[in-house]
Amino acid sequence: MKTGTSPQVGQIVKVSKGKGAGQPAIIIGIFDEKFVYIADGHKRKFDQPKKKSILHLELMPVISSEVVNSLQESGRVTNGKLRHAVAKFVESAENNTV
Repeated sequence: MKTGTSPQVGQIVKVSKGKGAGQPAIIIGIFDEKFVYIADGHKRKFDQPKKKSILHLELMPVISSEVVNSLQESGRVTNGKLRHAVAKFVESAENNTV
């Protein structure tokens, strides 16, 4: 999956600044060129995403196709899918570091 320096919907990110520093999340919307909306399905639900500056996020080279497909089909995604995508990323990251 191709990722550049610009964020994409469905992309996994790690929060680098703020209360949630170090936590993974998924971009569920793009506000403008400087801000995105993120959610993780646990603390931040789809219905109440966090508006976050791109400068405070570390973009991962992973895009969840499940989240992208769900957003394209229905305009929303379940919190369960968000949790699953985040868990899958965390698991693969742990397997790569071991």
